[in-house]
Amino acid sequence: MLRVAVVGSGPSGVYAAQTLVQQREVPGVRVDVLDRLPAPYGLVRYGVAPDHEKIKSLQGSLRTVLEDERIRFLGNVEVGGAALPAQRLLELYHAVVYCVGAARDRMLAIPGEELAGVHSATAFVSWYSGHPDAAAEFFDLSGVDAAVVVGAGNVAVDVTRILARGPGELAPTDIPQEALGALADSGVRRVSMVARRGPSQGRFTTKELRELGTLAGVDARADPAELALDPLYDDPGAAAALPAVARRNLEVLRGWAGQAPAEAPRVLRGWAGQAPAEAPRRIALRFYLRPVEILGGPDGRVAGVRFERTAPDGRGGVTGTGVHEDIGAQLVLRSVGYMGVPLAGLPFDPAKGTVPHAAGRVLRAGRASVGEYVAGWIKRGPTGVIGTNRPCAKETASSLLQDAGALARRELPGDPLDALRAAGLSPVEWPGWLAIESAEADLGRSLGRRSVKIPDWPGLLDAAGTAGTGPA
Repeated sequence: MLRVAVVGSGPSGVYAAQTLVQQREVPGVRVDVLDRLPAPYGLVRYGVAPDHEKIKSLQGSLRTVLEDERIRFLGNVEVGGAALPAQRLLELYHAVVYCVGAARDRMLAIPGEELAGVHSATAFVSWYSGHPDAAAEFFDLSGVDAAVVVGAGNVAVDVTRILARGPGELAPTDIPQEALGALADSGVRRVSMVARRGPSQGRFTTKELRELGTLAGVDARADPAELALDPLYDDPGAAAALPAVARRNLEVLRGWAGQAPAEAPRVLRGWAGQAPAEAPRRIALRFYLRPVEILGGPDGRVAGVRFERTAPDGRGGVTGTGVHEDIGAQLVLRSVGYMGVPLAGLPFDPAKGTVPHAAGRVLRAGRASVGEYVAGWIKRGPTGVIGTNRPCAKETASSLLQDAGALARRELPGDPLDALRAAGLSPVEWPGWLAIESAEADLGRSLGRRSVKIPDWPGLLDAAGTAGTGPA
């Protein structure tokens, strides 16, 4: 029997486990799916916005895989720490597949980024998604009239939408009660989503982009003058060579630009204007603006962002023009990408934010490390959509299965679960996760809602019947 540990229970980890147990070439494969969190599903649970229920329904497919008798879920198990170093994990299994994602957000690296009111979109998403690591976070939106989101990907679209959406539309979701209350008290009336490049280079998908224009009580606009700066915007022949998603995005933006340009909050330092209470919430999509400084007010909090106008450089990039514009905001969320973080005991390429590999086989000093593999973002970088993880995981699983004959010859010390407990860990098995689900359903009923997430470590572990408070 080949025993494999998959570290990470998000899509890439679950797809890797599924491929390993469903193939027929190597019989008797058993997989333990380990996760640092007591709850499975990774970014599908803690990264997909609560109002995107169709995407979140993917949990049902992942659940079916994790309920396979050949697969065992073990949550609340942190790999790489003192209790379970990577080398010890490899002693307990014939092979280990690391699917640990990319947990660190990129910085803007501009003056003023340390001001109160400036956050990563990752932190905001974790807060409204009920990630237990964000339990100490609280976003007080009551004094925020205008927000700036820096970025042009789906995460930027997500946080823009959540800021603009009415709380009544979020109440039927599993968003934590505290986050729902903060959004209900929100004063946000204007959200500017700002990209340094043009509309044809946006990283958002059309469905998510179009959704911004269908929100109740929200006026979404794009400035036709900014769109026209894109060489492909008014050139149908050149635009025809774009990927289908980019072409559809341009069509959506053309429709928005057919209306009057959005009224953007253009300000100087200390701006604190308030939109009329009866005014609709506004979303302005801005292009060819590069952030160069976060502006602070006299209270030490963010008051706006200074941008430099950019222009296409003819090589697919942009260049600065020396023209600046200030956009006022009491909240700034940066959404400019993610980076993988090193896991103790594994090699790491800091420039790429990935583990060096060949077809999923971990490379140490240029050579494949016996029994160690990677899949997902830690393998290829933070690219693609959820479905991209399936072929990525299959490639890695195929490499592992090619090595199976040599791997299985090594004798293991026994059931790894016994060793994990002996090391002082308290794994949450599948019944513990089901208990968390039940407790979240009970919480929702007590609040007159559907299932509501438990957003903190003690609450999750208590629901699972596991002692402890989670990682320090």
